Amino acid sequence: MRPPDASGDALGALAKVCGDVRPGEPEEGVLGVEPAAVAAPATVGEAAEVMRVAAEHGLAVVPRGGETRLDWGTPPRRCDLIVDTRRLDRLVEHAAGDLVATAQAGLPLERLGAELAGEGQRLALDAPLPGSTVGGTIATGASGPLRTLYGTPRNLVIGLTIVRADGQVAKSGGKVVKNVAGYDLGRLFCGSYGTLGLIVEATFRLHPTPTGRAYVARPVDGPEEAHEAVQAVLHSPVVPSAVEYLSPGVVAVLLEGVPDGVGARAQQTVELLGREAQVSEDAPDGWGRYPDGTVLLDVAAPPPALRDLLAALPATGTAVTWNGDGHGYVGLSLGDSPVGVPSGTVADVVADVRDALARHKGGAVVRYAPEDVRGAVDVWGPVPALRLMRRVKDQFDPDHRLSPGRFTGGI
Repeated sequence: MRPPDASGDALGALAKVCGDVRPGEPEEGVLGVEPAAVAAPATVGEAAEVMRVAAEHGLAVVPRGGETRLDWGTPPRRCDLIVDTRRLDRLVEHAAGDLVATAQAGLPLERLGAELAGEGQRLALDAPLPGSTVGGTIATGASGPLRTLYGTPRNLVIGLTIVRADGQVAKSGGKVVKNVAGYDLGRLFCGSYGTLGLIVEATFRLHPTPTGRAYVARPVDGPEEAHEAVQAVLHSPVVPSAVEYLSPGVVAVLLEGVPDGVGARAQQTVELLGREAQVSEDAPDGWGRYPDGTVLLDVAAPPPALRDLLAALPATGTAVTWNGDGHGYVGLSLGDSPVGVPSGTVADVVADVRDALARHKGGAVVRYAPEDVRGAVDVWGPVPALRLMRRVKDQFDPDHRLSPGRFTGGI
């Protein structure tokens, strides 16, 4: 590996292949690591040339989309070049008859949704943070309540175009029959945090937009009641699109389909949950959003783990969302007041949560936290597949220049 060169020579070389290149600014730092330069390619070809020049100059590259989750993960060891994808913002193709769409990485999910809606279709991914882009959503593996029925980006991405660390464009899935080097890039890159390559385009499986929708919500008192309500819905024939537990104590169910069918299923759900359940056209407070807090934990385990998760949390200073798919978030509000979690105890709270979820073969990741807290906890927790992940990293990025240190195990 040649030594890094983030000097004027590198800027000049980047400017020859990309129309938007400039020095980085302090406020653009990724978790405090300031970039030496920023390049914003407008085409896949430009993106490939930027990555090729970065390889020639030994630059450490960090991709950036809408910056909605740039504070997730751990700080990069180096950030010589940010590749900003927001000029790659086109809907490349919408094959409505096949329920398939291809979009560039910098396209915000809201704009993608608006374009698909004209054909009565949607990408069944929630956007908890406005401005989230296609590429950033895939790179962080982010999803919301709809994952109960439709899954995560791993389930909805059927094709991916990426630029490798050396500047070569690679494709897999979608209309390409053979995967690159035997890899399913769509699954591999979901949740990879920019450590394997630059996502430039994605092809998605779409679904028809439902014409009917109803929410059924019921207040619950304590972990046992929350557990029973969620399990009652999951083991019923009402086929919810989403089931969410929302702090401080509500179980909410989203039902979608044709209006008459939704109405009948809503009444079935009320019978399941009891007389306190209410039907509404509007989502309950907190639906589809990350819980408030200075620290955000991403928690995952089989759905029955909800009871143990809630029991493991402090009585104050915490907020929870938990999906019927067994995935959720815990927000910790830090502070020394009676309604906050002292920052010095965050490591203990994280350990308690991980112990509770480990009984169900689950785990917890710290998505964001203040710098002092991040330095005091194991952000990623145990990762059984770490050795395999390192081998994959070595194959895709042998010089370890792509988002170095952003992912688990220092990958």
